[in-house]
Amino acid sequence: MRFNIALCQMLVSPIKEKNISHARSLIRGAAQKGAKLVVLPEMWCCPYSMKSLRDHAEDIDAQSAPSISMLSEAASHHKITIIGGSIPEMSGDKLFNTCCVLGPDGEIIAKHRKLHLFDAEIPGDLNFRESDTFAYGDGPTVVDTDVGRIGIGICHDNRFPELAILYRSRGAHLICYPGAFNMSTGELLWELMLKSRAVDNQLFVAACSPARDPDANSDYMTWGHSSLVGPFGEIIATTAHEEDVVIGEIDYSIVQTVRENLPLERQKRGDIYQVIDTNRE
Repeated sequence: MRFNIALCQMLVSPIKEKNISHARSLIRGAAQKGAKLVVLPEMWCCPYSMKSLRDHAEDIDAQSAPSISMLSEAASHHKITIIGGSIPEMSGDKLFNTCCVLGPDGEIIAKHRKLHLFDAEIPGDLNFRESDTFAYGDGPTVVDTDVGRIGIGICHDNRFPELAILYRSRGAHLICYPGAFNMSTGELLWELMLKSRAVDNQLFVAACSPARDPDANSDYMTWGHSSLVGPFGEIIATTAHEEDVVIGEIDYSIVQTVRENLPLERQKRGDIYQVIDTNRE
């Protein structure tokens, strides 16, 4: 299977309605360029500011959720699959960082709540604690779509190779990571992590970030550099930090070729180490 993927690295406004309208426009442009799979960034509907996320939170299960309603309409209108970045989801009294996947009929076919929350303290640089605001997701997400089986992670989920190994074991040939690495971790680790997950598991990795806004009223500055990485760790398509729509081609036959030429799965030492999939049925 071969298809085009689009990564919508959008500039996020403080005004939610403006972001929803802008995302709709970017999705439309990506579909017109032939993308069958469109990925949005982490927290595309509102600034990534811990103090205001609850004000923008949505009940995803409610038909009135504005961000999800737009994604549903766009997916069905353009007959594409959308990895809906992430939005703040309110469920009861808990707030989650949540990614919805919508099929070409506009229906939600998967919902991933961020599993690993980013708590970091770098003296003189960064003090950030997602766990003070968000609740933890409780399970991995692999979804069958019209463009193949896809594993979903959000930002810091990318830092944990065990999750990517689990996704490969469940048959994913592509992992999508809506993300928003900050300036420090982005420069040091963003590209390295994407390449590592792709090479270790011999699959495609796509990561979509918000564009960087130096003038944003936020406690978090994003790195950008949305990218599509192939099974050899090659950068197929990427961009810098400005707003952009990254288009790249995914060809799953390359995954098969790489795995046949270098059969890592058969060469693993299960007698010495294992990754246990505790959620697998």
